[in-house]
Amino acid sequence: MRISELSAKSGVAIPTIKYYLREGLLHQGQQTAATRAEYDESHLRRLRLIRAMLEVGRLPVASIKKVIAAVEDESLPVHLMLGTAHYALSPAVEPEPGEDWQIARDQVDRLIADLGWAIDPRAPTRDELAQTLVKMRQLGLPIDLTPYVEAARKLVSEVEMDKIPFDGPRDAAVEALVLGTVLYGKAFDALRRMAQESESAGRLSP
Repeated sequence: MRISELSAKSGVAIPTIKYYLREGLLHQGQQTAATRAEYDESHLRRLRLIRAMLEVGRLPVASIKKVIAAVEDESLPVHLMLGTAHYALSPAVEPEPGEDWQIARDQVDRLIADLGWAIDPRAPTRDELAQTLVKMRQLGLPIDLTPYVEAARKLVSEVEMDKIPFDGPRDAAVEALVLGTVLYGKAFDALRRMAQESESAGRLSP
């Protein structure tokens, strides 16, 4: 297909597609003339992935480039490729000076070890959870994550991971991960708040 058809099918404007080509986010098409190239389904998949990371994941172009590089590196195992996308989605967290931070970080590390979860020592989610625990402790909230751990484990192992096409195209797997992590995460949060409202009505309404 020509670039005009690629634009129509993907919903991405031609100038934007050309920008992605210049930046190396989108691989070049097959040159058929000096000023003409042909594109195929792989370009459509890549554009879907880029849109997922930009519009849903809200990732900066620099982070998207890292994920694209992981997708294109066929020697990189799928697990590490998906990890690159996962880490890109994590918010940047700066460790806080003081005893509270170290206590929380140690608690996170012990939790992971007790669960037997395979989490990279450099995973940004370790610091993200630690920061949350610091705030919970400062506000006097009880820190018992057991029911949340079990809910997360069950949701991921029995539902979410089955939605990722591990054996398909690499960019399709990353797209599924990004969309699933962000959108299902938002849906779950909304459902939880609706459940809280309903439970409150049941317990407190006359």
